Amino acid sequence: MGEIEAAIKIEKLEKTYATQDGSSICALGPVSMTVCPHEFVSIVGPSGCGKSTLLKIVAGLIPLSCGTVKIRDENVTAPRQDVGIIFQSPVLLPWKTILENVLLPIKVRKQSVADFTERAMDLIRLVGLEGFHGKYPNELSGGMQQRAAIVRALVGNPDILLMDEPFGALDAITRDQMNLELLEIWARTRKTVLFITHGISEAVFLSDRVIVLGSRPGLIIEDLVVDLPRPRVIEHMTVPAFSDATNRIRLALERGAVYNSAIDSKTTAEPRI
Repeated sequence: MGEIEAAIKIEKLEKTYATQDGSSICALGPVSMTVCPHEFVSIVGPSGCGKSTLLKIVAGLIPLSCGTVKIRDENVTAPRQDVGIIFQSPVLLPWKTILENVLLPIKVRKQSVADFTERAMDLIRLVGLEGFHGKYPNELSGGMQQRAAIVRALVGNPDILLMDEPFGALDAITRDQMNLELLEIWARTRKTVLFITHGISEAVFLSDRVIVLGSRPGLIIEDLVVDLPRPRVIEHMTVPAFSDATNRIRLALERGAVYNSAIDSKTTAEPRI
């Protein structure tokens, strides 16, 4: 059997920002990592370590400075139709209904809306929004709006989902429910997921692997395989393997903070990352 083609392959990726005094700051990298097809991988790390920057580079939204990012062996140079993106804010257009918002990427791509409407309605039912497709965003709760954003990312049937702290603005109870719903969606669709979060427990609960970035410049300091069975239930958060994984990530973050403290102390400008 031949080697399985990586869904996402990152090699020696670096991102450098220019400062006002003409110098530069390395905000990320070098980072090398591989995400396999259908794998759920989370990235955790302190604020400013480059997590969101990494995701935006993979999405083709911002350029890299050094290295390569490939999706199925093709260099990423611009946004791709086979990649869906979900941000912390749902970013729904207030003057359009939920169904219209969901189908917006189809219109932007100049594809036939009629060809995707049935799929959109199926996904709306899948995330528990049946009966709300004709409502407007301000008529839905924050969690419901984020469900709509997930459907919008899925409607074009992308192979890969990039999720940048999608539940960070939700309350704890809603966030737990959304995590369970995301796992259900992932189990049914088997998308490749790269998930950015500040939440260590959330990362362990959702993921096959958790990659830990140290403080700026973001470097991989841990790549942890999560040894928990699927399907996941909330009770898995009480088992020893879950505690072991979260403790290992916390220790890695502590080591990374110490390792990078000298670099941070020399930095005089803080770019938005």
